[in-house]
This record gives sequence, structure tokens and C-alpha cells, in this order.
Amino acid sequence: MELKWLLCVTLLALGILAVQAHDPDEDNDADDVVDIEDDLDDGIEEVEESKSETSSPPPAPKVAYRAPVPTGEVYFAESFDKGTLDGWILSRAKKDDTDDEIAKYDGKWEVQDMKETKLPGDKGLVMVTRAKHHAISSKLYKPFVFDTKPLIVQYEVNFQNGIECGGAYVKLLSKTPELTLDQFHDKTPYTIMFGPDKCGEDYKLHFIFRHKNPKTGKYEEKHAKRPDADLKTYFTDKKTHLYTLVLNPDNSFEILVDQTVVNSGNLLNDMSPPVNPPREIEDPNDQKPEDWDERPKIPDPDAVKPDDWDEDAPAKIADENAVKPEGWLDDEPEYVADPDAEKPEDWDEDMDGEWEAPQIANPKCETAPGCGTWQRPMIDNPNYKGKWKPPMIDNVNYQGIWKPRKIPNPDFFEDLEPFRMTPVSAVGLELWSMTSDIFFDNFIICSDRAVADDWASDGWGLKKAADGAAEPGVVGQMMAAAEERPWLWVVYILTVALPVFLVVLFCCSGKKQPSAAEYKKTDAPQPDVADDEKEEEKDKGEKEEEEEDEDTNEEKLGSDADLGNASQEEEEEEEEEDRKPASEEEETVNRSPRNRKPRKD
Repeated sequence: MELKWLLCVTLLALGILAVQAHDPDEDNDADDVVDIEDDLDDGIEEVEESKSETSSPPPAPKVAYRAPVPTGEVYFAESFDKGTLDGWILSRAKKDDTDDEIAKYDGKWEVQDMKETKLPGDKGLVMVTRAKHHAISSKLYKPFVFDTKPLIVQYEVNFQNGIECGGAYVKLLSKTPELTLDQFHDKTPYTIMFGPDKCGEDYKLHFIFRHKNPKTGKYEEKHAKRPDADLKTYFTDKKTHLYTLVLNPDNSFEILVDQTVVNSGNLLNDMSPPVNPPREIEDPNDQKPEDWDERPKIPDPDAVKPDDWDEDAPAKIADENAVKPEGWLDDEPEYVADPDAEKPEDWDEDMDGEWEAPQIANPKCETAPGCGTWQRPMIDNPNYKGKWKPPMIDNVNYQGIWKPRKIPNPDFFEDLEPFRMTPVSAVGLELWSMTSDIFFDNFIICSDRAVADDWASDGWGLKKAADGAAEPGVVGQMMAAAEERPWLWVVYILTVALPVFLVVLFCCSGKKQPSAAEYKKTDAPQPDVADDEKEEEKDKGEKEEEEEDEDTNEEKLGSDADLGNASQEEEEEEEEEDRKPASEEEETVNRSPRNRKPRKD
């Protein structure tokens, strides 16, 4: 028990000391109360400085940056490490159906270093302004044609200031004769739109492609299903994330974030609305017949209201058995005017009317069961039945829910290769955001997965390695969190000490064994000696039982022999009795072993 109490007191003391040692307010209070000599202060400061110098962690290893270089054929690649917007064209267009003040694409783009970069020299495209329309685009090295090669689109995004409402998606602009990049706007035809988007608590990762109807020639947007993964972290952690779209000629697709698949599917089965329309549709000219009965239940036409059914009976009635409580104050109102209230000085009776004191609860009613006119409480009326309705029965004429008949869809078509989309000739960013400083970097469009992986390793991989080298370990993160929130020290101490305490408690809380000295004082047998004695007594008892069995057998044999001898002697004596006189018979009887007296030694 002493050990348990000692551990409890130690844990409590450590928690209190930890909170006091890391609470700045308490430190300030202590400085105001305690008076320490100047020399002692100087000595303590020197010791603390030396400790801080010796205990400071070594600097994190630096990761050298170098601009990524494509390792194979690409249709487009941009790392912005030249520090310029060469090859990119700013839009000078205006949005249609929008006020002139906000219709212009006058948002600002710049090539900058990331705010908290761990790779000096690594630059990216930054959307600098907020609450403006931004549009910028660049031509591909050569148009991408959707035939037998997969399409891979990959780029990096960092929401340096978080994101309130806005997108960071990219558009692959369709190859058309009308395409003019300096007039790039929201209505410019695109083939694919891909990337993150957020507004409020709605976190999205778009994959949209525009499909051409082979019958009408019109384009319709097809949206991929929402990913099951939680996307919130990618928008809030202010880290650089890698977004990848892989679109294959067999119509399958994959969407990856940081090289991890978060969504996948097939263009034929996992898009909304579906690529191919249904073969049959409901006939728009079909009408429900007037006599069509959709009622599964109907009121029983043969039912009659019972004669004793009173529809006018109230649902509640006064309780006739209730009695007014004693002390009820009939003449006192529940509320009275506040006697302490005073009319405001600025009260104008012409404007505000006659002033009346506000009502307060009558203080006389506080000790009484009630005030005012007493009324009997209301209870449920046992005779209440409500309005009578006939019971419902099955409708024998029920025909089911009517639906219009199906007819062949005149607009039906079947496109089994939706991958063969409109060729792409440019890439663009057309965005609106309420948050500034969205960072874009390392765009690549290619057909080889290995080329995209190498590009990611040389770009995003370096950022990830640099961030990992600069970030403190788990212990460092815990210490930093505890410096901001001192109460975490108690959590840490309890987390570590509680299991140890429980182990000690279970190991040491068994029955206490007496020491050797206590055995000597009480002359009680020790456990090992007692066990030996028990074993010896058991062996001794077994030996005694064996000896007793042997004696019993010997006595039994001896008694049998004596009985045999006695019977033989009796027969001889009987023969002699016939020959000898009676006196001799007596002597013979007296001499027989049975009648002999035992000899005293």
C-alpha cells in the first residue's frame, strides 16, 4: 500500500510541476513576488543560455534543388524555374452576362518562390490576387490526339493561405480553329477539366470531359463520381500536393493525389449523366386513363358509425376529484408591478404613451401553492372518441401506380469508345478565388506513366523530402505542442506513467509473504519447510499403512493355525475320554492349551 500511495503522489506532483514550469502567467506572477539577487539572476541566465545552446537540435539536412527534366516524350512540361512567364498568355477577355466592373480577367499572375519553401530556387506560378477573374494559358508542344495512347495530366498545387472558396483546376483546351489564347474565358471549349475545387465545406476533385453527341453534334459535360476519400486535408494543411489524372484507351481512368489512387472507374459506367442514353424512354404522349385506380386501400363502404359514438365529446375535461390546495391565494395576482421601477428620465408620454412599471412575479406567491382564481386541472376524457371514420379495406379495383409506356428512344446512340475525345492543343487556368497566393508548379502532359513518375520524383518528391527533413520528429512535435498548451504535459506524463503504475500495481498487490525474520519470531514453518514436512508425513503414513497390513496378514495366518491345532487336539482328547476315567478326563481338560493360564514373564 505504501508503494501505491507513493506512486500516486509522485504522478500528481509531476503533473503540477509540469504545468507550473510551462505556464507563462504563473512565471510572471512568481517574478513579481520573489526577489532574487542580481548576481544570482545573471548566473541563472548564463546557465540557461549555455543549456539552450547545447540542447538546441542540429540543423535539418538541406535538400539540394534542381529543375526537373522530362525523361521521355511529353506534350507539355513546365516547371517555371526560369522565373518568367515565357510561353504563357494572359487573357484579355471579358465574361459574358456579368457587370463590367468584375467581368474583366484582370487577376494577377506571377512566378514566385513558395512562401515557406524548403527548396531555394524552386519557383512556381502564383495566382496573386483574390476576388478577381484569372485566366492564363499556354500551347502544347504538339496536340494530343486520343487514339491508342493514354493521357496523363499531372501538376502540383499549394494553397499557401488555405482556401475559402475557389478552385485550382486545369482545363485542356480543345483544338479548334477559333481558339485564341488571349481571349480565353469561361465559355472557351475544353475537352477535359481536372483538379481541386472548394466552396464552404464542399471539397471536390473534378474530372469532367465534354462528350460529343454523334447524332446531334452537341457537347455535354460528363462528371466522374465523387471520390470516397476524405479530401479536406489537401485543402487545409498548406502543403504541396500532386494531382494526377490517368485516362486509358480502354475507357478506364484513375485519379491520384500524392501518387495514391483516390478515385477510379470507367467512362462508360461511372460518369454522370451516362455517356450513352437509354434505349427506351417513357412515351411523353401517353396519359393515365381516367378510371385508373391507384388506391391500395379504400374506406369500407358498408361500415356504419355506432349509435353511441359521440363526436362532440371533448378530448379534455376538468378533474372533478381535484381539491384546491390549502393556502391558495385567490385574491392575489400572479404578477404585480415592480415597486422599485422608475420611469426613465427621457420618457415622453406624448411619444411613448403613459408609462407603466414592468410586471414581476408576485413575491407573496413564492411561499403559497398558487395565486389567482383556482381552476380544476384538465384530464383526458375517457369517453372521447373523436370524429368517426370508416375503417380502411383492400381496394379490389387497385391497379397499381400508373406509369407511361416505354417507347424506343429516338435519340439513342451507343458510343463504346468515349475515350476518343476532341484533340487537345492548349492548357489553361481559368479561375475565381476568394483566397490569394495559390501556388501551381510542375505541369506535365504525357502518355508514359514512367515519365510522369520520374517528373514527380524530381519535383514533388524533392519538396516532400525537404519538408520531411525540416519537420521535427514525433517527439519534437509533441514538445512543440506542449509549449503552446502546457496542460499537454499532464497528458504526456499520465500516458507514460499510467501503464507503468498499473504494471507495478498488479505485480506488487498480491498477498504479502512473511520474511524469514518473522518466521523466526513466530516459529511458524516456512513454506518450503512445511511442504517438505507434509511430504515426509505422507511417506511415513504410507509406510505405516503397509506395516499394519503385513501385521494383519500375519495375525490372520497365526489365528488360522491355532484353530487347526485346537481342533486336532480336541479330537484326540475325545478318543482318550472314552478310555480313561473321569478324573483323568478332567486333568486332560485342564492341561489343554485353551484352558492354560498365560505365563507371566
